[in-house]
Amino acid sequence: MSNLGIGQLAKRAGVAIDTVRYYERNQLLAPAGRLASGYRRYGESELKRLRFIRRAEALGFTLEDIRGPLSLSDERNVAKVKRAAEAKLTDIEQRIAELQRIRKGLRTLITACPGHGRAEACPILNALTQENPR
Repeated sequence: MSNLGIGQLAKRAGVAIDTVRYYERNQLLAPAGRLASGYRRYGESELKRLRFIRRAEALGFTLEDIRGPLSLSDERNVAKVKRAAEAKLTDIEQRIAELQRIRKGLRTLITACPGHGRAEACPILNALTQENPR
């Protein structure tokens, strides 16, 4: 059932028309067909695919992740999808740990900085200009 135009598809998926076109250009989404006039037509499978892409992105997956291990196909490999999700979780946990380390360091610098005086005495500026900060 290919009865949706690009505007209708975008609206039902909650995205902009440009987003649909972007996914098409990146070969993540293809129209179900075209009318004689050249207008694209979409069906439920394209709507489902578009929602899948948006939800995967919201979970932190890149377009390459979506195109690769998370790609929708007739032969869904659940183990492969689980491994991809586990790898993404590990990556996110590492980034969170790094951000927490950065937050702690920044808090320390802010606490040490009086907020007035000479720039040479500012712990924040000194930390940012050190050759080997740690």
